[in-house]
Amino acid sequence: MSAPTEPNTSTAVTGAVPPQRTKPEPGAIRPFRVEIPEAEILELRRRVAATRWPSQELVADRSQGVRLATMQELVRYWLSDYDMRRVETRLNALPQFMTEIDGVAIHFVHVESPHANALPLIMTHGWPGSVIELLDSVGPLTDPTAHGGTAEDAFDLVLPSLPGYGFSTEPTEVGWDLDRTARAWAELMRRLGYTRFVAQGGDVGAGVTDAMGRQAPEGLVGIHTNLLVPALNDPAALPSGTEQERAAHAAIKTFQTSGNGYFVEQSTRPQTIGYALLDSPAALAAWMVDHDTDSYYKISRAFVDGQPSGNLTPDNVLDNITTYWLTGTGTSAARSYWEAYGPDAPAAQNQTTPPPVGIPVGFTTFPGEIWQTPRSWAEQSYSTLNYFHEADRGGHFAAWEEPELFATELQAAFRPLRS
Repeated sequence: MSAPTEPNTSTAVTGAVPPQRTKPEPGAIRPFRVEIPEAEILELRRRVAATRWPSQELVADRSQGVRLATMQELVRYWLSDYDMRRVETRLNALPQFMTEIDGVAIHFVHVESPHANALPLIMTHGWPGSVIELLDSVGPLTDPTAHGGTAEDAFDLVLPSLPGYGFSTEPTEVGWDLDRTARAWAELMRRLGYTRFVAQGGDVGAGVTDAMGRQAPEGLVGIHTNLLVPALNDPAALPSGTEQERAAHAAIKTFQTSGNGYFVEQSTRPQTIGYALLDSPAALAAWMVDHDTDSYYKISRAFVDGQPSGNLTPDNVLDNITTYWLTGTGTSAARSYWEAYGPDAPAAQNQTTPPPVGIPVGFTTFPGEIWQTPRSWAEQSYSTLNYFHEADRGGHFAAWEEPELFATELQAAFRPLRS
């Protein structure tokens, strides 16, 4: 699937080391390139072409799942119009590295800003995402002057692949929950020499980032998320006096009753769905596309009607799906839900009240998210909330769909924390 190159370069910063960074730890980090054998590309094409189709759904919406017309057009595009080596090309255009942490080889993209005193930022993807969903935000975040911004808002960017996702290796033991991943990310930033940094995440990445904020590792000075993960712990405890708050409650109820099929399966029986995800590219694609109502219809329109929403284009969507297939990580990624949210996982047996987040928290709610978070909910969840904003467009995959807007949100949220 892929092979690390021999360590022949260093991750050290060229020129003077900025104040928020020491020299990277020598020998712990090695360069990496994606190298996909041609035989695997041919096998993917063969399997996509051999898709066995179900009969058409009996409803005129997505209430029975991903619609046949959407999947048939996705498969047609995958075979006829898509460059199967786009993933390899896009990732190899960026600096990639591997480092082993707690028995797992962690793959990450590390892009240093051309601007002095850039603020180090570790950003975590979710499911059914990967580092692919974050790639279009690299330019606006690391080189804002090339995107109409100012050098003072620049970030050094670290994009790790979650354990069992993408080109990171699979855990070989249970226990890789959100807390363990959060500790691994703090170790990654230490190895890179960053002594002062911030963190961001959405979806599963929001859970990792929330855990980092509660662990408060040395050097972490602030976090930002775009999914309010504490809201799912006890929605009934959140305010419901305003129309916006009642709408958010209703959206969460809808998610928990008819929108969380993937969540229930992956948090209780990930191995079962894993057989389909590793055997059929079409099954993998359908499982990933059927995440939330807003993003499903946006992706469907991109394929069926040729009308993408922002950067949710057919090519970008298939980059993400193809990454899952070529790395064979459909099952291991599904297991991350069992670890984080499953009733049988070690994390569920060792539940303790987590400490509050004591560092500044930024939050952005996007209109197409599973629920639009009211400010009152964010304030109740985080007593240290110092930035809150309601974006005018974008959904669950905010960084992917609207990378420029997403970058401006992070710049605004973290601007007070720069020194």
